[in-house]
Amino acid sequence: MKRLKDKMSTEELAICLGMTRQTINRWIREQKWQTEPMPGVKGGRARLIHITQQVKDFLANTPALLHVNDPDSHINEPAKSYSPNAADVVWQQISDTLQVMTPGEMERLNKLLRREGICGFMSRLGLNETQA
Repeated sequence: MKRLKDKMSTEELAICLGMTRQTINRWIREQKWQTEPMPGVKGGRARLIHITQQVKDFLANTPALLHVNDPDSHINEPAKSYSPNAADVVWQQISDTLQVMTPGEMERLNKLLRREGICGFMSRLGLNETQA
């Protein structure tokens, strides 16, 4: 398990979460996370992110990420399945898709699922119950 520090650079957090620095920088802007200039780095572009409860809550509720435990601020690695099951392939594809969705796209998908349910969602995808 990896421990989140109180303050982390964009690169440190990206490595810890298995994300890119660009994604972390986008989240900083979109979520208005608290940052401060990194000591010893000229130009003012390098920042330290304050790992506040707001940041932890965002990470814990982001499906694309590993789950953050609030009490210890640890990140758990998900169990990997090594069976060549077709369902595992589908779950991996869904997971990969969720990881690249923007927060806006995730919110729209959430609204669609709440509004139409799984049957409506499957119908929109052209996957009717009669199809195998």
